[in-house]
Amino acid sequence: MDIRDMPLENRSVKTVIKKRRYIEVNKKFWIGHGAALLWLIFSIVVSVPWLNDLGVHIGRPLALILIAGIGYIPGYINMFIAVSLIFDRQPPFKTIDPEDPLTIIIACHNEEKNIAHTLGYIKNQDYKGLIRVVVIDNASSDKTAEAAQKAGQELGIDLVVLSEENPGKFNALNKGLEHVVTECTVTLDADTILHKSAIRYLVARIKSSPKEVCAAAGTVMVRNSRDNLLTRLQEWDYFLGIASIKRMQGLYQGTLVAQGAYSLYRTEALREAGGWPDAIGEDIVLTWRLLNSEKKVFFEPLAVAFTEVPAAAKHLLRQRSRWARGMIEALRLFKPWQQPIKYVRYLTGINLVMPYLDLVYTFCWMPGLILAFFGKFWIVGPATLFVLPLALLQNYILYSYQRGVYRRLGLRIRRNRLGFVFYVLFYQMLMSPMSVIGYCEEILMLRRKWK
Repeated sequence: MDIRDMPLENRSVKTVIKKRRYIEVNKKFWIGHGAALLWLIFSIVVSVPWLNDLGVHIGRPLALILIAGIGYIPGYINMFIAVSLIFDRQPPFKTIDPEDPLTIIIACHNEEKNIAHTLGYIKNQDYKGLIRVVVIDNASSDKTAEAAQKAGQELGIDLVVLSEENPGKFNALNKGLEHVVTECTVTLDADTILHKSAIRYLVARIKSSPKEVCAAAGTVMVRNSRDNLLTRLQEWDYFLGIASIKRMQGLYQGTLVAQGAYSLYRTEALREAGGWPDAIGEDIVLTWRLLNSEKKVFFEPLAVAFTEVPAAAKHLLRQRSRWARGMIEALRLFKPWQQPIKYVRYLTGINLVMPYLDLVYTFCWMPGLILAFFGKFWIVGPATLFVLPLALLQNYILYSYQRGVYRRLGLRIRRNRLGFVFYVLFYQMLMSPMSVIGYCEEILMLRRKWK
């Protein structure tokens, strides 16, 4: 980050004078793969007894397939991510106080209770440019439109309220896009609130980037983590898991999801892409379409927003299965090997193995864990513990970084130790089965459920 943008209390003479050595993205990419390859070789060597024991019961070829899904491939990916995060350095801002006018699009369905709160946080932004807000009431059965109009008048913001009777978030977003006249467009969910500097940092990132960077994903965190254990788990997922993936992808200039909850796009690029597609993962498919046209997508850690996450298991299931379906939609439309940028080819290629990993985890690792409790260590045993150090290293690296981001923004990390323990030990037991359900729903072309 540009030293001029650092708080004075965090600077030192040494920091100002001595710049960190810059390592080219291509070198970071291959260093990450080199470290991951070494870890893979180590994993294979130490797992030979495990492979032999499991092979006695199910045959060596099948044992190799299972162990690859449980240990080899996740270990390789986690090591690549961990090393990438160690070398990650955000490009400096060329400007920290942009004044370009922009438009925020908010697609709403039955958001009467939330919309005024969300608009209030937009009003309190420290952004110096003109912010125009377009709210699209998407076939709501409550008084979302009236609540938005009233809040806009009371807050004195530049607000337009539209109506889109055709259900589907993509319809609402495209309706809003028709009324955008600014160079940049921000999408924001109606239950998502912005840190006071969120817009400023997001616009600063896009204005400081090359023209081929057509979008920048903001950082989305959890605002309702105190609801129950499920939301506490998701707080760590957003804070560590999702953020680490996006930081790694942003480093290689190919953030795979400029999420609809909070992201910025160059309006011209949106229109060239035909707006948001008719897809259950409209933001995923749109982002891959942009990447497929040789454009780049960045990620800005300082542009923080807080969203409501599902507090009930059935709603979390719908959300995560929807995300899994969106990934399959994107893979069907845009083959990883056809991506024009090599980093994006690798990043999207990882998604090709995700269904395999989720299937192995759901139908092999979880039953193997049950067998382990009865002394049968065929699938889950001492060797599987080698995956834990990498996961903890990755989480520690990102936690240290996120703590710095929060301090810089004047935010405080909530105490959530119980949630962290359950997140590390049990969260994947929820995520993999939910993803498998999403894959099955997409293969069977079952009816879409947005909420």
